Amino acid sequence: MLTLLGPTTPYCDGLSRRTFLKIGGLSMSAVGGVGLPTILRAEAASTSPKKSRQRAVINVFLAGGPPHQDLWEIKTEAPKEIRGEFNPISTKVPGIQIGECFPRIAAMMDKFAIIRSVEGCVDNHDGYQCMSGWPRRDSVSIGGRPSIGSIIAKVQGPVEPSIPPFVALADHTSHMEWSEPGSPGFLGSAYQPFRPNGQGMADLRLNGVTLDRLQDRKALLKGLDHLKRSADSSGMLAGMDAFSNAAFGVLTSNKLADALDLSKEDPRIVARYGDGKPYNFQYDGAPTVNHHLLIARRLVEAGVRCVTLSYGRWDSHGDNFGLVRDHGPKLDQAVTALVQDLDERGLLETTTVVVWGEFGRSPRINKAAGRDHWSRVSCALLAGGGMRTGQAIGSTNRLGEYAVSRPVHIQQIVSTIYANLGIDPNTTTVTDPTGRPRYFVDVREPVHELA
Repeated sequence: MLTLLGPTTPYCDGLSRRTFLKIGGLSMSAVGGVGLPTILRAEAASTSPKKSRQRAVINVFLAGGPPHQDLWEIKTEAPKEIRGEFNPISTKVPGIQIGECFPRIAAMMDKFAIIRSVEGCVDNHDGYQCMSGWPRRDSVSIGGRPSIGSIIAKVQGPVEPSIPPFVALADHTSHMEWSEPGSPGFLGSAYQPFRPNGQGMADLRLNGVTLDRLQDRKALLKGLDHLKRSADSSGMLAGMDAFSNAAFGVLTSNKLADALDLSKEDPRIVARYGDGKPYNFQYDGAPTVNHHLLIARRLVEAGVRCVTLSYGRWDSHGDNFGLVRDHGPKLDQAVTALVQDLDERGLLETTTVVVWGEFGRSPRINKAAGRDHWSRVSCALLAGGGMRTGQAIGSTNRLGEYAVSRPVHIQQIVSTIYANLGIDPNTTTVTDPTGRPRYFVDVREPVHELA
């Protein structure tokens, strides 16, 4: 773990600047895992051209499976044991109604698109689906399918050397699949996300190097001289100068640290997002950290191409309506603040925002006033990315059991994200460890209504 001494400045979730500067993800040692120099080396090897205009995606995972019929398609004609407690409210777009817990989204509906008929999910609590479009078990023998962020890192690389292309903000959860950051799969660990508060990919300690001395490259090099270096089979240390210099750039530029430091943000913008507290219904899942969405915007503005995060714990087997009354308004505030913020900064047209969970919830309310797993249909909320918004796509039957109009496969949404990023999912492939070219998903036709 790389430890850099410096003053304490609080981050959004109680982390300090000193905590952030324990940057395991920027490790350069040869001890276990892969350091940033290896990531940069692999990215530099990519021959794919970089786009002149940065495009990005912010992937908000609603871990546990949100109840589709209590968010975006209230079933007013269903019997009481199906319908639930919520009423629909009108939105800015005539003819579109959504759940009462989302008045801010309703007022900005022209900036959003809702898909009410998502199919292709599996009954498994795992963010892997929303990060890649695939079940975790697919191609597991060769490492599994790579996530959207890892493919972006491979195909497009970093915008600049001092900013990782793929950053995961999801905090660790007891049920680890609910904090899935996005796996590199068969692309290998060089394309895993940078996790600013996660365990480092290797251990490195530069004793005695303070923040004031970070700008002095000689001090960093002198600190490296004190490291105990051991050879490793990957040959990472051989010829590491150029990539170490790029890794040092992450530290010395301060750009990444600044993006993660909310003390540098306008307090009025911070207040607009809210903090998502208190963290109710969290249990073994993710907290409702509204400021993670603000940090996601700051990271995109700094040059990150893909940001993933996990928001809340939506596994509502009991007290489904209490959970939605708690999580819904918090999400409503955070997502609308994000979209407004991106729009005001001229980033909404090039930044795709997707908000979704791994599946939906059962139509019938159980004895604990909850809804159980339901993989036959789910939902998604999208914004930005140059998409045609102000629409609701698809619908379910009267009881919310299955799609009756315009079913949309989960991989079509993933394909839409790639298309928004300027990557053609119909023609672009990555090579697996066997040397076989692989398409990103099987269902490669984007959602045409959004184009």
